[in-house]
Amino acid sequence: MRRKHNPELTNLARSLRKNMTKEERHLWYDYLRQYPVRFVRQKVIDSYIVDFYCHDARLIVELDGSQHYIDEGIENDEDRTAILQKRNLLVVRIDNLSVNTNFDGVCEYIDKIVKERLSPHLD
Repeated sequence: MRRKHNPELTNLARSLRKNMTKEERHLWYDYLRQYPVRFVRQKVIDSYIVDFYCHDARLIVELDGSQHYIDEGIENDEDRTAILQKRNLLVVRIDNLSVNTNFDGVCEYIDKIVKERLSPHLD
């Protein structure tokens, strides 16, 4: 019988939820946890654990620290994003500095994207 999730990743995701970064805690507790459209944190998708996921909007929000801006981090993020996009998911990357210095702007940006993804498209 095939499992829905890799049990090792499920346990790791649980651990990551308990040990969120300062920026992840800020975004979760001060915005996403009470957001009217449900977000979950540290969600296992394929062979990845994404920071925040909104199923209704098919949206992944990733908070990026400095390791994401070195060559290896950039390549890994590009590969990961390409795989997730094949599932019709939008991956939005927000740097930790923005969470720390422009929190209201970050929240407005996420809200705008969710609303755009949920609104019916007029052709």
